[in-house]
Amino acid sequence: MIGQYHILEKIPEKKIRQQVRRLARIITQEYQSREPVLIGVLNGVFLFFADLVREISIPLKIDFVRVVSYGSQDVSSGKITLTKDIEVPIEGKPVIIIEDIVDTGLTLCHLVNHIKEKKPESVKICALISKLERREKEIQIDYWGFEIKEGFLVGYGLDYNEQFRYLPYILSLDMRDKS
Repeated sequence: MIGQYHILEKIPEKKIRQQVRRLARIITQEYQSREPVLIGVLNGVFLFFADLVREISIPLKIDFVRVVSYGSQDVSSGKITLTKDIEVPIEGKPVIIIEDIVDTGLTLCHLVNHIKEKKPESVKICALISKLERREKEIQIDYWGFEIKEGFLVGYGLDYNEQFRYLPYILSLDMRDKS
């Protein structure tokens, strides 16, 4: 248990590091002769993004967006608001959107459409976690680290009401049973 929540699954630090390195190797190989623009989706992605960028061994550019869809709930509100847009020019450039977790797919679909309006060469998605439990929109995740079936995820940048981001590992919590 952590606080009042039961733990369904734990992804240890070592496994996270292994997956980050694997994803970085793939991106490095696929973009050898190009300079991709990596766009991190704040806030939860900050640790994964930093670790991933440090492992990629080719020139790249970075930027961030902030998209709000959860508020203080543990389920998506369905209302998607872009509160910080990219500033780096991406027209004609390969773009990789870096996400911590793909859950319903609604936010990412909205963001992909927004990015495509800026006419990049291509748009791919890299997510640390693909969570299948509440997927509402089918979306292609080009690079992913873990596939999780259920639970609310916290740790390694992921939060619940701004709590648990500091954990160096990821926990899947059962939010239904708070006893």
